Amino acid sequence: MEKIFFYDTPVGKLIIGEENGSITRVSWTQLPASYLQEETELILKCKQQLEEYFAGKRKSFDLPLAPKGTEFQQKVWSALQEIPYGEVRCYQDIAVAVDHPKGCQAVGGANGKNPIAILIPCHRVIGKNGKLVGYAGGMENKKFLLELENVHLRK
Repeated sequence: MEKIFFYDTPVGKLIIGEENGSITRVSWTQLPASYLQEETELILKCKQQLEEYFAGKRKSFDLPLAPKGTEFQQKVWSALQEIPYGEVRCYQDIAVAVDHPKGCQAVGGANGKNPIAILIPCHRVIGKNGKLVGYAGGMENKKFLLELENVHLRK
């Protein structure tokens, strides 16, 4: 059974979930069907790494991740993790990276279903025209995360 805990962050209240020794969720509102509210050692470690990220002291995460999704979603989420801190890619870049060059819409769908926000940086995906588009955590949070990374990239 997934264990979860809630934390207040600069981007609102986040749910951090763990199951079988891996982080399974960092989300705003997606509660699992069944869960146990418990602050585990791994959830605390994730919280600490997120605090370091928000403070500009961490540019990557060192946590075991186990997002639940289809094979295609897993490929997309893996490609998202290759986007360097402070950089962005468009949906087509990700589609090409997962050998599905005409699958921009499918990539967008997988991006929107990412259960581990921030750690799997779906906020780093923007429209081909350079505009910010869609984000499960809200556009204001997407903008905040990109600006945060941009500011700390130069330090």
